[in-house]
Amino acid sequence: MDQQFDYQIVKDGRVRVFWGGREVVTLAGARATKFLRQVEGLDDEGKQLLLARMTGNFKRGNERDPHRGD
Repeated sequence: MDQQFDYQIVKDGRVRVFWGGREVVTLAGARATKFLRQVEGLDDEGKQLLLARMTGNFKRGNERDPHRGD
């Protein structure tokens, strides 16, 4: 699985989620806490799947590959 998703934890506890180097969502409060609890101990593929699920918009299978320039 390609490593298209990444995340960054901000000092105030928010979690910024990136896809292809672009920020797609910021998690805050209970959603951020839940994400951080779930991501702990996952392998890379598991993290990618969790990040995709947390964005809410990456479930349709028709997302473009940011590296191909579609």
